[in-house]
Amino acid sequence: MTNFPQSHVTAGELDNATWRKSSFSNDQGQCVEVAPLADGSIAVRNSNRPDAGVVLFTGAEMAAWIEGCRAGEFDDLAGA
Repeated sequence: MTNFPQSHVTAGELDNATWRKSSFSNDQGQCVEVAPLADGSIAVRNSNRPDAGVVLFTGAEMAAWIEGCRAGEFDDLAGA
């Protein structure tokens, strides 16, 4: 059986996480933040609403997403 991270947790449960965001977001308020967690999962949240909760992904899921971004698979969503 594969262990998956919880699908959702509150931001309050992640007080010790080190959040970071893309330098391309500047100070425009368009920031998606990510934080690696001790269990190897990656937390993702909206920096404008950090208390709204997060979504967790496995390292493999995040790697697949990043590769898709690099390949341009989501370019149509930019500016949507």
